[in-house]
Amino acid sequence: MKTVQISLNSIDKVKSFVNAITQFDYDFDLISGRYVIDAKSIMGIFSLDLSKPIELAIHAESGLDEVMEVIKPYLV
Repeated sequence: MKTVQISLNSIDKVKSFVNAITQFDYDFDLISGRYVIDAKSIMGIFSLDLSKPIELAIHAESGLDEVMEVIKPYLV
């Protein structure tokens, strides 16, 4: 598992982020304070405070380089 900080401070960013990570079979969680939600859930993402960076947990053993390349525009 790898954890990174991302920023999803606009509706367009949220949509493109979800579209980008749904191509992977891995599980992705967004952690904001005490809340943990499925990062592939647009409704879940909008329930978080998007004004601050959010922690993204990537549950993958291999293929992390490809995932990191795809999420590079959202990294803080």
